[in-house]
Amino acid sequence: MKTIILAAGYATRLWPLTLNKPKPLLKVGKKLMIEHILTRLENIKDINDIYIVTNTKFVGNFKVWKKSYPSRKRISVIDDGMKALEDRRGSIGDMIFSINKKNIATDILVIAGDNIFDFNLTGFIKSAKVNSPSATIGLFDIGDIKFAREYGIVALDKSCRIISFKEKPKQPKSTLAAMCLYYFPKQKIRLLRKYEADGNPLDLAGSFIKWLSHKEPVYGYIFKGRWLDIGNKRALKRAQSIKWEKQT
Repeated sequence: MKTIILAAGYATRLWPLTLNKPKPLLKVGKKLMIEHILTRLENIKDINDIYIVTNTKFVGNFKVWKKSYPSRKRISVIDDGMKALEDRRGSIGDMIFSINKKNIATDILVIAGDNIFDFNLTGFIKSAKVNSPSATIGLFDIGDIKFAREYGIVALDKSCRIISFKEKPKQPKSTLAAMCLYYFPKQKIRLLRKYEADGNPLDLAGSFIKWLSHKEPVYGYIFKGRWLDIGNKRALKRAQSIKWEKQT
């Protein structure tokens, strides 16, 4: 199994902190943001390669960081070739670019480089394998309908199959927020390419999940614990106030 960490954003809502440094390399507690994610991946035996896909502006930052970061996994930094905000490939575009660049033909775990959580991924991966060849996505119950309007919100049936997916709904059907955490069995690689070839939007990863869930079963896995999507300074400040290192 391969892992793709999406880290090609420009994080304009965090300027000036991210003018010359990518968001995943900002410090949160005793570790950099991306290191919190990598800690969760370190003990997953099925993962052998981790690909961090970023843009041309920040590829040097990641390569310098990688030289001194100890890991039992093979970590590679991928330059997606984009040099400006207006030229970005988008989350789905970067997934497909990485798949093509590295000739990936195995199951794929995709994680956003700006998500921090205090739970391990073992249960999620086990559940995803049971659901295979269907895709499985990570979900987190934010517990507040008002805040649900800020996320991609999912509704599930009794089998945990996605029956509704809507970005920032005015009237949310649930409080289950879609994390940017996806398990795509190898059979879904061709559908990612078809999605792109059909001219669908590549910016938001949730767009592909919504498209896919209308064609075939896609399942959700609800995590318990703490999760933050570091999209702005308020979220970053909150993340920096939590002692993530003590979580298991």
